Amino acid sequence: MKAYPVTSQCKLLGVSTQAYYKHGDTDLRKLAEEAFCVEYVKRIRQKDRGIGGGKLWQMYRKEFGDVHSVGYNRFYDIIEKYNLKVRKRKRRAKTTDSDHDLPLYPNLVKELIPLRPNQLWVSDITYMVIYLNAQTGEYDFCYLSLVTDYYTKEIIGWCVGETLEAKFAIEALEMALGRLGGRRDVDLIHHSDRGVQYASYAYTDILREHNIKISMTECGDPKDNAVAERVNGIVKNELLQGMSFFSIQEVRKALKAAIDFYNNERPHMSLDWRTPAEAALCTGELKKKWTSYREKAIKSLAA
Repeated sequence: MKAYPVTSQCKLLGVSTQAYYKHGDTDLRKLAEEAFCVEYVKRIRQKDRGIGGGKLWQMYRKEFGDVHSVGYNRFYDIIEKYNLKVRKRKRRAKTTDSDHDLPLYPNLVKELIPLRPNQLWVSDITYMVIYLNAQTGEYDFCYLSLVTDYYTKEIIGWCVGETLEAKFAIEALEMALGRLGGRRDVDLIHHSDRGVQYASYAYTDILREHNIKISMTECGDPKDNAVAERVNGIVKNELLQGMSFFSIQEVRKALKAAIDFYNNERPHMSLDWRTPAEAALCTGELKKKWTSYREKAIKSLAA
């Protein structure tokens, strides 16, 4: 953990550290702290354009320590003062085709609360816009397949495809399988919607080959695959907020950097402010900074 931001603060304002400490808690020191907060927020926003103030403050405090950090309320005041709040855009597109004759599978995770990594993986597909002509605004779509570890919230497999063909979802799955190191004795469930990609024989055969149980939602309610839906939203409406893409290669490059930041730097309220990479080292129940009524109901039934 870094613990000496004072030098950086002074460089921002062009003053010496001696002058900084000489003035104690005067306006100069407050101005230095304020300027440093602004620069810190801008630096993180280069990696995550839509990250909110709460997570920013947790990251800021974690990096510089309580002694060298401004308080929560002041940090928020600074963000508001310098117009650094973000407006989250909500866009949805139907990417699930469940009108098929392929075998479907029961929902195995209704009453499951995972307590370790590689116990439950959730998968979903969303879309991204690619502009074909910057002048006319003509655009097309590409499609992002994600596999997320439910317990850690870590994105463990991803692929950007030109179409909704199953082969792109399979590529994301194969990336996720790489972390099992060839093991086939892991007690693992794969959960998804009933889309044709996940119901395809090509996809389900791979799951069976690795002794992975297959679970699917029972209706079109996003709550049935809430973590996967939430990760989709973070990627589109936070990590890549406001970005315009003109080729699928640009999408892949931006997404690779965004997922690296998401997995290794971005804290989660559902992980007790850990990053997904940090949660991957844990087992047992992780504290949440909010109430999960789903888990509360499951626990009350088990009591």
